[in-house]
Amino acid sequence: MDKVTTVGIDLAKRVFALHGVDASGRVVLRKTIRREQFVETVAKLPPCLIGMEACSGSHEWARRFQGLGHSVRLMAPVFVAPYRKSGKNDGNDAEAICEAVSRPNMRFVPVKSAEQQALLALHRVRQGFVEERTALINRLRAVLTEFGVVLPNRTQWVRRDAVAVAEPLPVLARQAVEDLRAHLVQLDERIGAYDRQLEQQAGQSEAAKRLMQIRGIGPLTAVAIVATVGSARDFASGRQFAAWLGLVPRQNSSGGKSRLAWISTANY
Repeated sequence: MDKVTTVGIDLAKRVFALHGVDASGRVVLRKTIRREQFVETVAKLPPCLIGMEACSGSHEWARRFQGLGHSVRLMAPVFVAPYRKSGKNDGNDAEAICEAVSRPNMRFVPVKSAEQQALLALHRVRQGFVEERTALINRLRAVLTEFGVVLPNRTQWVRRDAVAVAEPLPVLARQAVEDLRAHLVQLDERIGAYDRQLEQQAGQSEAAKRLMQIRGIGPLTAVAIVATVGSARDFASGRQFAAWLGLVPRQNSSGGKSRLAWISTANY
């Protein structure tokens, strides 16, 4: 078999599709393997360029394959889709990835370190608790509203008065309000613990300290930027970084006419 120079891998939980080409672009590898065989199969390949979509687990696989001597590039799935020539399946996806990773103008996602992913995990878990707390407060207000008790639309009123205003309610309703209020206290404590941990991480990072000197950027935002971006040298300018964040108007321009819409939220 001719030497493989570029491989596209379609990642999944249990089954992985590989598509490889040689230096002339001729297909020399087309294989579907199970998770147990994945690392062993890639380890047997000669050092080559490996392309994968940036998705769950892709950064971990990228670090492993880099340790095996391969060059790994991650891409946003939206940039890979135009290279798929026919119907969507694992094999066609792997072929599209193999084609996309070899394009000279392709945008790549930097491979994150395990430490960066750990910080992002803290942020995501914290955000989940914040969303859960918001839903819990709305649930608590809804229970009281069923009995004609409408608290002011501020969370501090719910924390302070929910149990007191539930005193005249039936026993079962009062018990439900007390349980919700106790759960709210637990979520506040968990979120506070994550806040303190992230603030501590910000104090230990020189990059985060520099970011916090910018007006409007606090410890949580600074740590999130450091963990998400990694090296700022991946961006040519501050304007490019702003565009990467999605702080640019969405365009629908044609025929020399520029049509700008709302600010895009795309983040690639």
